[in-house]
Amino acid sequence: MPRKLVWKFSKKYIAGETLQEAVSLVKDLNSKGILATIDVLGEAVKNKKEAIESKEEASKVIDKIIIENLDANLSIKPTQMGLSINNDFAYEQVSELVNKLFKVNNFLRIDMEDSPYTTLTINLYKRLRERFNYDSVGVVIQSYLKRSLDDVKELNKINANYRLCKGIYVESPEIAYKDREAVRKNYLTLLEEMIKVGSYVGIATHDEYLINESYKLINKYKLDKNKFEFQMLLGVRKDLRDKIVKDGYRIRIYVPYGVHWYKYSIRRLKENPSIAGYVFKNIFSLK
Repeated sequence: MPRKLVWKFSKKYIAGETLQEAVSLVKDLNSKGILATIDVLGEAVKNKKEAIESKEEASKVIDKIIIENLDANLSIKPTQMGLSINNDFAYEQVSELVNKLFKVNNFLRIDMEDSPYTTLTINLYKRLRERFNYDSVGVVIQSYLKRSLDDVKELNKINANYRLCKGIYVESPEIAYKDREAVRKNYLTLLEEMIKVGSYVGIATHDEYLINESYKLINKYKLDKNKFEFQMLLGVRKDLRDKIVKDGYRIRIYVPYGVHWYKYSIRRLKENPSIAGYVFKNIFSLK
């Protein structure tokens, strides 16, 4: 798809190509009582040099969070830090970022990518948890993966900090639920498994049904507001975002930026075929 056309779709969901654009957007969100997590777009680097450059850009994000006094944390893709190159190398890379955030009482979220990296990412998270404080680093669990309940039961033993999402990568039916209701059911099963043991959870969804069911679980377990937050992507379901804020709950918006916006945007299009169809129609209406 033409980059120019994709950008017309994408600019709603991406802060821009520069860190300063992300900072300005986060300030606007903070002024509305909304938290943020900043993500430097990019993944699956080809060599250590690229991975080091990605780490250095992420480190600049931390500096900006501190200098600008942003109510935000950092999210990173593990393959962006070199996980596809060498496990120990990636661990050292991510450790530098966690250590920097730990010193200023902030937080790093390790995103979850496609299934070849699920176990590697969880193992990376476990190593980091052994080294750093619980409040400094967290992991992501995807409810469309059939293995996730076993992963959560294991991670609960170390009092993991979670972001729970449905998952967007294309996976085989052998390892992933394909039915919408099965994914929803597993999401709620995982969420209850997390909160009943006192784990902190980022409830990441744009599904109004799941948000309403999450409210029920929050009430069922009389969950303290400091033990969870809702999370959404930038530019998606602002109506729900504002409702959650109005209801008195914390919400964190995922704010991506960077020159690698095209690949991220294509993933968003694949995730939402109706938007993709709209974009394709526009291809033929351009003058």
